[in-house]
Amino acid sequence: MRRLLAWIEPHLAARGVESPRLSAEILLAHVLDRDRVRLYMDVAYEPSARERDALRELVTRASKHEPIQYLVGAWSFYGRRFELSRATLIPRPATETLVETAVTWWRERRAGGSLTMADIGTGTGAIAVSIVAEILAARRGKAGLRGCRPLGQTERDAGAVVDTTDVRCLATDLVPDALDVARRNAAAHGVAANMEWRAGSLFEPFHQTPVLQRGSLDLLVSNPPYISDAEWNDVEPNVRDYEPSTALRAGRDGLDVIRPLLAEAPDWLTSGGLLLVEIAASQRDAVLALLAGRSSDWRDATVLKDLDGHWRVLRAERR
Repeated sequence: MRRLLAWIEPHLAARGVESPRLSAEILLAHVLDRDRVRLYMDVAYEPSARERDALRELVTRASKHEPIQYLVGAWSFYGRRFELSRATLIPRPATETLVETAVTWWRERRAGGSLTMADIGTGTGAIAVSIVAEILAARRGKAGLRGCRPLGQTERDAGAVVDTTDVRCLATDLVPDALDVARRNAAAHGVAANMEWRAGSLFEPFHQTPVLQRGSLDLLVSNPPYISDAEWNDVEPNVRDYEPSTALRAGRDGLDVIRPLLAEAPDWLTSGGLLLVEIAASQRDAVLALLAGRSSDWRDATVLKDLDGHWRVLRAERR
């Protein structure tokens, strides 16, 4: 297997593939159906002809900058593995800041209580499923995978069966195929009963469900399209050529989706409800100006940095 890695890595590197060693390990581990550590433990294993053919095909596709995540059909986000497809964006570490902020807010402001939330443009469901899964783990007295410790004995009845039906999420997407992927991810992580799925643009699906009434949301999250026309040609080819452009591009200034989202969000959030929206770092001043123009609706508006130090998550509370 080391011989295979020694062939794949320079092959990918010569074609400008990012992180060629890691990519080689991921592809080989996927084809052989084992974790990456075992690649270096099972040194005597000889892949079959079928495995070699499958690996050759994936390496060929990877050398053309098709994302490794699509080739293996899943990726890790916030400590969980999420199925994905060409109908969905690839979950990224930068978005984990949004999830971390949401679960921390619920812990501190909601005191471990109920939650009614919505996720606009859910894609794989990574944001919504991660938030709900973390909250349910805490409510059940179990450690979440990331960021949300279990509730203590003073915060829940010792030994009691914890009712988690009051944690509810409406997740929407323009693309029905993306919702199918998200449904499977919710089921895989044990939160399907807490989710509702609707297809449609922005707030259009909110009118289709009895779960939501205007002013009833505690939390509204979204990772909308936000790449401007001017920035599109500079996007890496593995993103521009393979990920769905409808989930990435947002017009001349990149705010074609964010602008109406911010305009209608106050109608659906309860007083004290939290809005979290992923943005481009270059849009920080513009989105804060949009909220400043509606100061009667919002308080404590700010933009948070992601793990790489880039301005990434718009955070604001409904007055």
